[in-house]
Amino acid sequence: MTEPERLSPPPFWRTRYFAFDVLPRRPDLDPLEIKRIVARPEARIVQPDGRIRLYGYSETLRCFLRVVLLSDGVTVHNAFPDEQYTS
Repeated sequence: MTEPERLSPPPFWRTRYFAFDVLPRRPDLDPLEIKRIVARPEARIVQPDGRIRLYGYSETLRCFLRVVLLSDGVTVHNAFPDEQYTS
């Protein structure tokens, strides 16, 4: 699988999809919280396709966020509230 093109920081490495599709649809996502979750996730799961799911609690949204990284482990591809996740 070919990984999508990525954009450099600030605030962090991210795909074009995240920058131009996800963030405009989810203006309540806080890039600082995403950076914190990437740096210190509460849980980390590697998907069969190699992408990495990170989970962390969002104080501003009052729920857990799932942050999906590309297989490189640093590029954010998606982030969204995951109300089914429990720590």
